[in-house]
Amino acid sequence: MVIQKEKKSCGQVVEEWKEFVWNPRTHQFMGRTGTSWAFILLFYLVFYGFLTAMFTLTMWVMLQTVSDHTPKYQDRLATPGLMIRPKTENLDVIVNVSDTESWDQHVQKLNKFLEPYNDSIQAQKNDVCRPGRYYEQPDNGVLNYPKRACQFNRTQLGDCSGIGDPTHYGYSTGQPCVFIKMNRVINFYAGANQSMNVTCAGKRDEDAENLGNFVMFPANGNIDLMYFPYYGKKFHVNYTQPLVAVKFLNVTPNVEVNVECRINAANIATDDERDKFAGRVAFKLRINKT
Repeated sequence: MVIQKEKKSCGQVVEEWKEFVWNPRTHQFMGRTGTSWAFILLFYLVFYGFLTAMFTLTMWVMLQTVSDHTPKYQDRLATPGLMIRPKTENLDVIVNVSDTESWDQHVQKLNKFLEPYNDSIQAQKNDVCRPGRYYEQPDNGVLNYPKRACQFNRTQLGDCSGIGDPTHYGYSTGQPCVFIKMNRVINFYAGANQSMNVTCAGKRDEDAENLGNFVMFPANGNIDLMYFPYYGKKFHVNYTQPLVAVKFLNVTPNVEVNVECRINAANIATDDERDKFAGRVAFKLRINKT
């Protein structure tokens, strides 16, 4: 014989739910007395308070080993890379001489990039340094901050300075300027106390033929030692990287030319096949003429 369970009315269900939430006879809230709830809340308060304190202590200990100015580990930045300006997607510099829009974007980028190099700004913020030697600024037990930087004036870029230049860095005449800069590595003494310079060439024989002649600014693509070492963004607040400008004079038109520029320095390797940007940069140059 099956005993059917008595079906509760809606009113009974509501009354049972109200009694579960608050039972006036036993003074229980959701099945627990006030003392029981107090012990539970106290347990979780102590538990999460302990976790918070342990996390805070761990972070504090870790931060004591980290410098605000120098990265703790720089093993992946032992060799500085090179990069070009104007910065383009896939490092392709394509210029259509008759189409202003094709090269105006490059000109605008270069104007913005070279603005901090204006002679007036450099004279106001940076020092005139002695060439041929590192500009070291040791702390000697006392924090020497901020570090001073050496002047790199825009006029040093000669025909690629863009100052009073109706050719717009040569882009309107098919003789474009491409700027080479070395990536910053903190406390790196580039050149190992020896002179260094940047050289450029076509990657293959046919590229060398199509590349034609070019001139470099400063002369011979020289990079002076006085711009090193770099002490970091927070220390070297007004630091401006030395640049080398390459003005291509007679690139074969309507042909894609593969160009590679390298830094020639005693302590910078440029033959690491695992890192294509270590001490060098490759880019494509194409001058379209109709």
